[in-house]
Amino acid sequence: MKVFAFLPIALLVAAVAIAEDKPPPAPKLPLGKDTTYVTGPLDKHGYIDYEAALNAELSKGVTRENNANALLVQAFGPAPEGGDGMPLDYFKWLDIPVPPREGDYLISMYAYVHDKLGLSGERLEAFFEVQGRVMQRPWVPKDCPPMAEWLKANEKPLALVTEATKRPEYFNPLVSRRKEGDSSNLIGSLIPTVQKCRELATTFTARAMLRLKEGKLDDAWADLMAVHRLGRLITRGGTLIEALVGIAIGQIAANSTLAYLEHPDLTSKRAIACLKDLQGLPPVAPLADKIGVCERMMGLDALQGIRRVGGAGGLAALIGPGEFAIPDEKKAFETVDWTTVMQTMNKGYDRLAAAMRLKDRAARLKEYEKIEEELKTFKKEFADPEKIAKLMKEKDAGKPMGKALGNLLIGLLSPAVQKVQQAHDRSAQVAANLQVAFAMAAYHKDNGRYPAKLADLAPKYLATVPNDVFAGKPLIYKPNEKGYLFYSVGANGKDEGGNTYGSETPGDDLPVKMPLPELKKK
Repeated sequence: MKVFAFLPIALLVAAVAIAEDKPPPAPKLPLGKDTTYVTGPLDKHGYIDYEAALNAELSKGVTRENNANALLVQAFGPAPEGGDGMPLDYFKWLDIPVPPREGDYLISMYAYVHDKLGLSGERLEAFFEVQGRVMQRPWVPKDCPPMAEWLKANEKPLALVTEATKRPEYFNPLVSRRKEGDSSNLIGSLIPTVQKCRELATTFTARAMLRLKEGKLDDAWADLMAVHRLGRLITRGGTLIEALVGIAIGQIAANSTLAYLEHPDLTSKRAIACLKDLQGLPPVAPLADKIGVCERMMGLDALQGIRRVGGAGGLAALIGPGEFAIPDEKKAFETVDWTTVMQTMNKGYDRLAAAMRLKDRAARLKEYEKIEEELKTFKKEFADPEKIAKLMKEKDAGKPMGKALGNLLIGLLSPAVQKVQQAHDRSAQVAANLQVAFAMAAYHKDNGRYPAKLADLAPKYLATVPNDVFAGKPLIYKPNEKGYLFYSVGANGKDEGGNTYGSETPGDDLPVKMPLPELKKK
């Protein structure tokens, strides 16, 4: 996986243009906090080496001893996705030797069941059907022999991963395949370990459910906590991709963890101990840091690369061929005040990061909507040939052209912040729901029944019962003779009776139901 997989297609074109071996034009870009954001290090042409600058920033306070990724890489091997493997600079940044080509590395599920066990066609489809179930409910080896074999084959790397998740830091260097002396190219950076971590979530949850069925509650819980810790660690990576994958891992962990509550040997003491473990997890990393540092440097690096390449076609390479009808592209390229472009982009990233830091969800959404409307306007204005032609005829056309281009680029380079934030908010609600569920289990063990209202959990089981992140009100709670249902109304703010994506009537609610509902066959 490459970092640019999350960026607009226009940047793929830009990446090709940047890679061309052309002499840098003069004058170079002015260095400063308001323009290039960082002032070094510089490459041999005097341009910012954003790849080095970003990795230096992300690695602050990280050592080979406290970095979870230093151990994860040893579990994955030098080539997580096959091929030639990771660039040497990747391991230099991690301050570890390159792992040997052959070793007891994590074997992917598909490689094991398809290549080694020979499953294909209907047998392979049947395996993946069962695989989805054994991640969420207790099982025995005869339920899925290939899965049991795969887990056994991965025992050594999984032990290494478990130790990795106990480390406090996570630094995943963003390194491209550039040759020595080449210019920075952040959007070509590789992050293959990220998808491997998602597969780890499958591995650990399946083993946890196997151990749970065997009555090994301590071992099962250790596996579940490894997944929870892994998800939180991955969100600390520099990119939004890592944040989203970490959040997804957390959801996988939560789905499996609920099955732990139904084990007959669960006691109040054990439920409280598990609750404390969940409460002790580090928080999901804030999204504003991704926008303010990593996404900003990627955007400025792409812009710098096009400016460095120079010449006609530069703007089209940056914003996408055919996207905008620029009257005289070469003249427009020469007219733009690049200082203004960068200043405008930096202000845009500052504004996005500030919006993400707003604690009040309603205020945050309002600011997002305002920003998105403005970005749509900027794009529309830049797509107007007459407006651009008029700007170019102004006496001091460089600054208005620079501002127009800077605003356009923020719109093109920025992710769908509302959707990313929504995923972040959902993860917070899922984590809160899980804590409430364990408090409910302890209450039930102590009292022989579930509480009449969620507020009864405080203060003995929970200091305070969390509200619905999306509604700002108490969670909706519906006890019944056999168990209970409580839920958040989800991002759409509508009470859909606890229906979620997998329900017969799909909804957006985030529910916890006990006893657990039967898993549906696909």
